[in-house]
Amino acid sequence: MCGIVGAYFYKNRETDKELFRRMASVLTHRGPDDFGDSHNDKVSFGFRRLSIVDLDTGNQPLYNEDKSLILVCNGEIFNHHELRAELVAKGHSFRTNSDIEVIVHLYEEYGVELLAHLNGQFAIALYDSNKKRLFLARDHVGIAPLFYYNNKNVFLFASEIKALLEHPEVPRNVNMKGLDQILTFPGMASPTTMFQDIICVRPGHFMLVDDKDVKLHEYWDMTYPKEAEEVQEYKEEDYVDQLDALLQKSTEYRLRADVPVGFYLSGGLDSSLIASYAHKIQPTVQRHSFSIAFEDDTIDESYYQHMMSSHVNSIHHESKFGSDNIASSLQRAVYHAEAPLKESYNTCSLALSRLVSDSKLKVVLTGEGADEMFAGYVGYRFDQQRADVSSGILDMEELMERENRLQLWGDSSFFYERDYNAFRDTKEVLYAHDIRRRLAEFDSSITGPVDKMKLDGRSKLHKRSYIDFKLRISDHLLADHGDRVSFANSVEARYPFLDINLLEFVKTIPSALKLKDLKEKYILKKCSERHLPKQIIEREKFSFVAPGSPYLMRRDVEWVNDTLSKETIKRQGYFDPDVVERLKKMYSADSFNVNQTFENDLLMIVLTFGVFLEQFKMPSC
Repeated sequence: MCGIVGAYFYKNRETDKELFRRMASVLTHRGPDDFGDSHNDKVSFGFRRLSIVDLDTGNQPLYNEDKSLILVCNGEIFNHHELRAELVAKGHSFRTNSDIEVIVHLYEEYGVELLAHLNGQFAIALYDSNKKRLFLARDHVGIAPLFYYNNKNVFLFASEIKALLEHPEVPRNVNMKGLDQILTFPGMASPTTMFQDIICVRPGHFMLVDDKDVKLHEYWDMTYPKEAEEVQEYKEEDYVDQLDALLQKSTEYRLRADVPVGFYLSGGLDSSLIASYAHKIQPTVQRHSFSIAFEDDTIDESYYQHMMSSHVNSIHHESKFGSDNIASSLQRAVYHAEAPLKESYNTCSLALSRLVSDSKLKVVLTGEGADEMFAGYVGYRFDQQRADVSSGILDMEELMERENRLQLWGDSSFFYERDYNAFRDTKEVLYAHDIRRRLAEFDSSITGPVDKMKLDGRSKLHKRSYIDFKLRISDHLLADHGDRVSFANSVEARYPFLDINLLEFVKTIPSALKLKDLKEKYILKKCSERHLPKQIIEREKFSFVAPGSPYLMRRDVEWVNDTLSKETIKRQGYFDPDVVERLKKMYSADSFNVNQTFENDLLMIVLTFGVFLEQFKMPSC
C-alpha cells in the first residue's frame, strides 16, 4: 500500500502543483520508493509508493486505454490475477502488471459496482473526465484510511490527516466529539476524527463528488442475520471444514507479492494460525517472523513465540522492549495516530514494525480481527453468564442506565463495556468548566455510534460482535494500532482474518459455534487443532497491556511532567486542572494501577491529548 492525496475543484482553476507535491511528501513514510502526480483544471492527484507488486512499472497514477480515467489507490487487490484474466477476455488492454490497474478497467465495465468484485484492502480515488466526477471508496472493513475536507471551493482527500493540514484552506479545530468518543468507547468511530472539519470516509462506503453534490453510499456492512433466522441444525465439522479452506485461501491471497512476506508472532492463537497456513502453502519458503519480547517476565510471551517459530521453521527476529521505550516513543505514536491514545501499546507496535523495516521487509501478515469475529473477548462470556434478572423494582440509577442502553444499542438489557450514564459523571468532572457546560452538544454516550437497526433482533453475541466491528476494528485496532504504526516505518500489514469472503462466511456461523460452553473462539480452536501445537490452542488467553500512565508518573519523565503541568492544562482549557492534579497524585502512588481491560487510563488520554495539541498546533479552548 501507499499514500494518496488529491483535490476536486468545484470551479476550474490552475493547480498549485508544488502545494500538492508538498502534501504528498508528508506521506513519504507510507511510500518512500517512488512518487507520481497528475493535474488538470478539475483534479490534482499525488501519490507516494511503497513498491510491493510490479516493482518496475506499477507506479501511479494509472489510466485506462484512452486516459479518460485517472486513478490513485492506496491498497492491494488480492484477487487481481483472476480479475485481469476476466478483463482481458472482455477486450481490455493492460500497460502494467500492477494489481491496482484492474480497478480502472473494472470501472469501465461496471462503474461503481466494481466494488462487488474486489477482494482487498484499499482506498480508491478515480476521476472520470467524461462525467466530470470523482469516485472515492474505502474497503469493506476500513483497513486503508481515507480522509477528506470539503468547502465551497475544493474537495480535498488524503490517506492521512497530516497531509490535508498542509493545505492553506484546511482549518485546525479540535473536534470535541472525537475526544469524547475516545474517553467513552474503545476508540473513535468513522466519520468522526479529532479535527472538527476533517471527515473519515466510513468503511464499506463510497462517495461521488461533482460540481452539484457530494453523495455518500454504503455498499457493504458486517450485518448479521436475526437470531430467529440463525441456523439451528448443522454439522459442526462442515463449518470447520469451510472455515479452514477460507482461511487458507485468504492467507494464500495475502502472500501474493513481488517482495518477501513475513508475519508477526505474538504467541497467541490467531497469529500462530496465520503463520501455520503460510508455512503450509509454501513449505519450502523460509519466511521471517517478528515478535516483541518484554523485560517483565509476567507479560513476556517469547516462550510461545519461539515454539511457533520452530513449528513453521521461520527466521525469527525479536525486539526486547523495556518500559523506558514507552516514554521515548509515545510522542511519535501520537503523531502517527493523529489522535490521543487510550494506552501505550502503540509504542510496542511501532517497535515491532521498526524490526520488520530493519530486516529489509515491507510486508507482514497479522492475526488482527479474529477476536471480534469469533467472540474472543471476555465480554462475550459475560453476556452468556449475565442474566437479565431484576427484583421487579428498579432504582433510579438502574432505570437511567437502561434508558441509556436503549438509546445506544436499542436494547435496555444489553451491557457493553460500562455503565455509560454513570460514566458521564466522570467525564463531566474531568472536562474544564467551559467544556462541561457544552457536554450535551457532543456527548457520545447519548447518541449511539452505530445503526441500532442492525442490532435489532440479533443474538447478544452478534450484537457485541457488530459493535466491536464498528468501535474497535477500523478506527482503532486497524488505525492507530495497525496502519499508522506499520506505515510509520514503511511496512504494509495484511489481515487474513478480514478477507471479504471469510467475513461473509463468518456472518453465517451460528453463535453457538463461536462461544460454546463458555469457550471463546470455539470453532477457530477446532480449526486450529489441524495446524497448531496443543500448547498454543489450550493456553489461557493472554491480553497484553503495556504499562500505562501510572508507570510514567513514577518515572518522573520531564516532557510528561511539562505536558501535565497545571499551567499547561489550564492554558489549553480542555480539562479541569485541579482534577488532573488529583489524578496525577493518585496515579503516582506506588500501590495504584489501572486495570486497562475494564478501566480507562484517564491520565493517559489527558497526556496524549496534550501531545496531540502540541504536535498538530491545535488551538487552546
